[in-house]
Amino acid sequence: QVQLVESGGGLVQPGGSLRLSCAASGSIFSGNTMGWFRQAPGNQRDLVASIDSSGYTGYTDSVKGRFTISRDNAKNMVYLQMNNLKPEDTAVYYCNAVFVRIRGPWGQGTQVTVSS
Repeated sequence: QVQLVESGGGLVQPGGSLRLSCAASGSIFSGNTMGWFRQAPGNQRDLVASIDSSGYTGYTDSVKGRFTISRDNAKNMVYLQMNNLKPEDTAVYYCNAVFVRIRGPWGQGTQVTVSS
């Protein structure tokens, strides 16, 4: 069964940190480029970070230098370390395969709220 389960979100003050985790089923994860996406109210879901099976990473400009994506291939896990969080990072965060043709059903996501 294809499944994605995100966790680790919460309420944090500006400048704070959070670490998101994603447990993925093997059919999506194994050998594929995985990504973290986010969707703020009224906005589309956008890719913010990606990592291929070799560990090569990519980031959207707004999170470069603040977010770090990683993966554990033995555990089918993807992580997103988020530092120096800003109010504009507030969104629901999702993980999934980057390439649409192998993407699984979206999970429930995890809410990140950055506010003082």
